[in-house]
Amino acid sequence: MGIRERKEKELLIKKNDIIDAAERVFFQKSMQQATMDEVAKEAEFSKRTVYVYFKSKEQIYCEIMLRAFKNLNSMINENLRKYNSVNSIEKIKLLGKTFIDFSIKYPDYFRVIVDYENQQSDFTSNNKVIMECYKEGEKALDNLKEILRQGMDEGEVLENINIDNTAIILWSSISGIFNNIVKKQDYLEHYYRIKASQLIEETFEFMIRSIVKCKGGN
Repeated sequence: MGIRERKEKELLIKKNDIIDAAERVFFQKSMQQATMDEVAKEAEFSKRTVYVYFKSKEQIYCEIMLRAFKNLNSMINENLRKYNSVNSIEKIKLLGKTFIDFSIKYPDYFRVIVDYENQQSDFTSNNKVIMECYKEGEKALDNLKEILRQGMDEGEVLENINIDNTAIILWSSISGIFNNIVKKQDYLEHYYRIKASQLIEETFEFMIRSIVKCKGGN
């Protein structure tokens, strides 16, 4: 390894150390409440060093969001490969189960994605990382579009739906529902004796029925 390669590796390690530290700080007290001073202290770097790599908390948060999307897509792709032979309806259910599993395995990353999907506006920064986040988000959406096309070919999904619009509606519904149900799960279990996972599964069944062909008809 040459001097240049070694230096680049050291810079990447230091950058990842800062992101790791920011995760610990942000996940404990939220990005809005945290400060760059706290991130620097957690990373055991000077504040000046942190600013060499990141100009703001939002830039670091974008890096964390990118990690979250990559982990989610990794789980989705792994499950779709594993259950490649099942029909389109089962694959849609599989996406729902993957989302649930992701929320359990990576609760903080899950919250990052859901908070991003439900925020009032997108990040205005036109930097490389946020564009990568958009691309990772599109990968999840593209998987859903491909499943819908498969469903049409199989005769399981309504043929008169717009695939792009339907995928966006389903994805938006999924993120919104998860956001509400997860935040209200204690209330739901206490007053309605309903577990969040059960309500999420029933919600997916409801959404699937809206796009599935009625047996014996169109």
